[in-house]
Amino acid sequence: MLDIEIKTIPDTQQRYNTVGDYYTNEEGKRVFRISDMGNWKYELLIAVHELVESALCKDRGISDASIDAFDMAYEENRDPADIHSEPGNDPNAPYYHEHQFATKIERLLAEELQVDWDTYCEACAALTKE
Repeated sequence: MLDIEIKTIPDTQQRYNTVGDYYTNEEGKRVFRISDMGNWKYELLIAVHELVESALCKDRGISDASIDAFDMAYEENRDPADIHSEPGNDPNAPYYHEHQFATKIERLLAEELQVDWDTYCEACAALTKE
């Protein structure tokens, strides 16, 4: 049985510097936290990406702990001038292939929603600037 919660939250409430996050809480609920972008289409794109990526990781036995550890280390070691890279685009990410597929779905949905991909990516990058 699915028990999923998807919520938009202020970006400052994310567990680390990201626009989309997922984990399983103490009650076993799959929780998705999407940064408030002030644009429902952007938030939906992030949510769909996270949902697809999470499902593929679950299917392939990639743990949340390994994803979190990689993402948090990536962000901690990020060059301050680098505001565009994503941990999941690093070939060393334990969920690299799953992230790539989720991005394909995200791009298809963006096109269908008439969201300019470059503008959307800039909005995401601006939010993750610290």
